[in-house]
Amino acid sequence: MLRPYRAGELEEAFRQQRLSTSRVGGELSRERLALRIERSGRFVEGRLDLAVVAEGKLVGWIEARAPLGALPPGVCELGIEIAPDGRGRGLGTEAVGLLARHLLEQGFPRVQASTDLGNTAMRRALENAGFAFEGVLRGFMPAGERRCDYALYALIRNQTR
Repeated sequence: MLRPYRAGELEEAFRQQRLSTSRVGGELSRERLALRIERSGRFVEGRLDLAVVAEGKLVGWIEARAPLGALPPGVCELGIEIAPDGRGRGLGTEAVGLLARHLLEQGFPRVQASTDLGNTAMRRALENAGFAFEGVLRGFMPAGERRCDYALYALIRNQTR
């Protein structure tokens, strides 16, 4: 299930973020995470943050980003993180599929996501959710002294499975 964060979930969200091994750009401060949680459930400044919940337990987060001027009009990008103890159960596939379909129904003509080329679990989740592989973004994401290649996926309105 996807839903806005609830009062009292900051500490668990912060704990899960600290366990994450794939957080691009590093860890969010407790204050920044608190602000995102406070705004969750609605688009604010081109961003929508939601909690991913399974069996009544917070297991991760998903975000949609459509910042004005950062992407072409009508494009929304997804990001997701499932806590290590929630992985391997299809929760990421279900979450990206639910949010992508919702965004397409709300008028976005294109929803996209990218991931490290070697992140086979995320690539499989996107493909299972109906996203089409579009290509490799070479040298896309900074990673310390180097840059990593990323795989780009998209789901287009009226072309969903």
